[in-house]
Amino acid sequence: MSQPTPDVYEQGKGMDAHNAVMREVRSRNDRTYDPTEPTRVWLDEDNTPDGVRQSLTIILNTGGCRWARAGGCTMCGYVAESVDGGSVGHENLMTQVQHCLDHEQENADEPASLVKIYTSGSFLDEREVPAETRDAIAETFADRDRMVVESLPDFVDREKLREFTDRGVETDVAVGLETATDRVRHDCVNKYFDFSDFEAACEEARAAGAGVKAYLLMKPLFLTEREAVADMKSSVRRCAAVDGCHTVSMNPTNVQQHTMVEDVFHAGGYRPPWLWSVCEVLESTADVEAIVVSDPVGHGSDRGPHNCGECDDRAQKAIKDFDLRQDPSVFEQVSCECELTWEAVVEREKSFGQPLTN
Repeated sequence: MSQPTPDVYEQGKGMDAHNAVMREVRSRNDRTYDPTEPTRVWLDEDNTPDGVRQSLTIILNTGGCRWARAGGCTMCGYVAESVDGGSVGHENLMTQVQHCLDHEQENADEPASLVKIYTSGSFLDEREVPAETRDAIAETFADRDRMVVESLPDFVDREKLREFTDRGVETDVAVGLETATDRVRHDCVNKYFDFSDFEAACEEARAAGAGVKAYLLMKPLFLTEREAVADMKSSVRRCAAVDGCHTVSMNPTNVQQHTMVEDVFHAGGYRPPWLWSVCEVLESTADVEAIVVSDPVGHGSDRGPHNCGECDDRAQKAIKDFDLRQDPSVFEQVSCECELTWEAVVEREKSFGQPLTN
């Protein structure tokens, strides 16, 4: 990437400009959501430091991410699914949790040993999830083996995490780091904190006896395919080297509604990453001392990570197999003629705003 001049960060430029655009984009959304219904809930299985576990994933419908209210990340449309008004009360949040428990009881043979709770913001931000709700949720799931809660680094606090660890639950904080490169995080993702803040959050988690799961973003706006692959390889290694960060989850960008990414996508200036790029990063970082996984959302669609259309399902299956087995040889089992096109894109694509393929 080119290097910015100092005036890029003056008022009205840089993050201020991104936030202004994001506020305008999000103002087009006129949908409303029920504060008693969770955004999503599903059952799956995940690779953890204790092995593969059945998981219950909950996305609570809160008032939305605090940073997103200011403008927020260029790729994130989750705030568009949040309840208007900026907050959801304790009783409504616990009603959402009960809906998720009912879903689990109806669809699983037994309670999942791993529970993951997201808010599309920060579970540990008490403006999103009140302290009494956090404590009640910790008590509700005190009989589970492991929990993951989502938070920006600012809100990672050892005393909050001890509400879970003191109940005997192995606890992890999922941090949306996006990249270990500060320049990319600030200028491409429009996220305000530095890698040093992530390191400090890991230290807070360790003090509570908790771990950290870093979430990375493959191919944010303004990166070519080659730059995106290189950034992810470097970021995975930097995250894995931080004490307390035992898992790195690399999420390929998908085009969500009411985002800057969507605007650029419709203008023909953005293509989601190739699934071959995801495979390349996972295979080349399989030697790190951390669990490295990826869950491409919307794979095979124009708005999600995709190859040529013929091999997308096979590539996705190899990625999921790698997630559970951490064996890079799974990628030797899938191939397609479009790999040559991908290689040409990685070699020849020079401008982020002019993708060479769709």
